Amino acid sequence: MKIVLIGAGNLATNMGKALYAAGHDIAQVYSRTMESASLLANKLGAAPTNEITEIRTDADIYILSVKDSALPELVAQVCSERKDRLFVHTAGSMPMNIFDGLALHYGVLYPMQTFSKEREVNFREIPCFVEANDKYSKDMLLSLAGSISDRIYELSSDDRKYLHLAAVFACNFANHCYALSADVLQKKGLPFDVMLPLIDETARKVHELSPQTAQTGPAVRYDENVIRAQSQLLKDNPIVKDIYERMSLSIHRKALIK
Repeated sequence: MKIVLIGAGNLATNMGKALYAAGHDIAQVYSRTMESASLLANKLGAAPTNEITEIRTDADIYILSVKDSALPELVAQVCSERKDRLFVHTAGSMPMNIFDGLALHYGVLYPMQTFSKEREVNFREIPCFVEANDKYSKDMLLSLAGSISDRIYELSSDDRKYLHLAAVFACNFANHCYALSADVLQKKGLPFDVMLPLIDETARKVHELSPQTAQTGPAVRYDENVIRAQSQLLKDNPIVKDIYERMSLSIHRKALIK
């Protein structure tokens, strides 16, 4: 398929590489800056541009992979003069109907993973969630998604909102806890990598046990002496202290549910 990528960020970079490796023709990469567009385009054998008016009109699929706040304006600009083409966005929290009235064929291709430009990922293992407005779009999207991933699911915009929320807890919030852990360690001159065996084992456990079954620590039994003492260590940072106390309470209440 001939594809135009709108965006050159973390997700666009990783998806673009996967599509290119799968044999698709990445014809063009658009980004707000020519530097970003060129950096990705050079890896994909594509032409870069930072001008909306220069986006070509003959692609089979236009994939918009940009921050949510920029999506509405870009959808209106990109769909203009190309209404018979297929347009998709890759956002977890944006509805498919953002294309309503602007395109004939449209949908969503949401790969649920955390992406960084600097890290290679195996796209075939990434769950990809697809939604389309008609049979043509659905068939095209399922074919496109199937060329880069072995885990394809159809999911509505409403259900995808909850999937994205779950991902925020499992990824973004968990990673923030790593950052808070690193802050505590840094104050005592300890490197964060002492936590890596613990982090890795915790992640491995939930491949075999439910998260609730895998939960350990003082909050499960609500050991007030330990919780109170650790909370006091955070007295100079009220927000983090509050997070610790609320998280401990949440863990305990979850443990009481049988």
